[in-house]
Amino acid sequence: MYIKPIFQAIFMIWGASMLGAGCQSKSGEASKTQVPSGEPISVTVGAERLFEPEYFSLIEGKKLALVTNHTGLLPDGRHLVDILYGNEKLDLKLLFGPEHGIRGEEDTHVADGKDKATGLPVISLYGKVRKPNAEMLADIDVILFDIQDIGARFYTYIATMNHVLEAAAEQGIPFVVLDRPNAIGGIYVDGPVGKKALEPVIGVDQLPVVHGMTVGELALMFNEEREKAGLPKAQLTVVPMKDYQREKWYDQTGLPWIKPSPNMLTLTTATIYPMTCLLEGTNLSEGRGTLSPFEHIGAPWVDGEKLASQLNAYGLNGVEFSTSQFIPESVVDGIKIYPPKFLGDTCYSAEIRVTDRNAFESVKAAVYMLEALHRLYPQKLEWREPRMDGLWKTDAVRKSILAEKPAEKIIQDWGNGLTYFKKTREQYLLY
Repeated sequence: MYIKPIFQAIFMIWGASMLGAGCQSKSGEASKTQVPSGEPISVTVGAERLFEPEYFSLIEGKKLALVTNHTGLLPDGRHLVDILYGNEKLDLKLLFGPEHGIRGEEDTHVADGKDKATGLPVISLYGKVRKPNAEMLADIDVILFDIQDIGARFYTYIATMNHVLEAAAEQGIPFVVLDRPNAIGGIYVDGPVGKKALEPVIGVDQLPVVHGMTVGELALMFNEEREKAGLPKAQLTVVPMKDYQREKWYDQTGLPWIKPSPNMLTLTTATIYPMTCLLEGTNLSEGRGTLSPFEHIGAPWVDGEKLASQLNAYGLNGVEFSTSQFIPESVVDGIKIYPPKFLGDTCYSAEIRVTDRNAFESVKAAVYMLEALHRLYPQKLEWREPRMDGLWKTDAVRKSILAEKPAEKIIQDWGNGLTYFKKTREQYLLY
């Protein structure tokens, strides 16, 4: 089942301070999230509502497993793990960790272990095991999920959520998703939807690059669409937020920014991420290893002025490009990251500055970015085909650019599949 949101005029101030503010790049221009218009609303997240009588009854007296990480905080700064573990009416037995681990400090595959604070066993769902099996869940009555997502298909937390949903359906265990905001807003939806474009949307491979949904809405869609595909459904409950408005960005929710992963330092990072993450499918750097990751398009052999000029010539909405340079390092914001491209080398780049985030279309901008790189550096640009095609969930974009098909035509080719997804998506929106 799922629960429709009930909006009430109850405002609760989230006291934790904002983390990961704008960072200074080599160009000398600060990278900042655009100042939001109007006063921030004050959102009550699903984890907070879990302790209301209506929802607490779902877990009271039950043996629990929790899928979470360092973003699973309540307004007073306490972690959901600690609250559940310390409640005598509950029996928290097991933790599952996503990519980057329970505490969000790993940038590689994560091993099993124990939670330092509680001593509870932690099973990694970002290593050899991606989906809990029957043995792991043998002593569990209810599975909870509470992780902050950012809103891009290839950000792995939603894949973890769906793997757990599948396991819950197969094992007949109730699954409770505690909803949190879509960091980059819930309006913009864009990108190709892969080879299964017109089939029931049961997994992340069938999402466009930017889906415009919360984790709760995604869980609801995946679960209901499983029935259309002839698959078992989970006994799903989505605990909705209060006072969430889908057109609002994260900094308009009244919630503190806690970087969801080591390289997701700011909301600006998250805004640009659906565009420049595609550079992982090439031999160019997106600025990993700096304090402004995903805000650059660079390499030691790039002419930043020429690239910025080409990108500005497209006249893309809500974004400007300028010349910059950076040197990737192995430690960012105190965390050792997976070795970035061009470690220790000076990279020349076009730096990205979002001037109007509501007009900025990050996925379309990615196509123009790749077109510009192919046009300017046909000999030096290398395609990492499995990665590139995996990020798009199709080889059509790469092949079209190599065939010098205009970017606007490539984008038009998304039409039928994207329209189908949008119509499907509308059925499951809670806000």
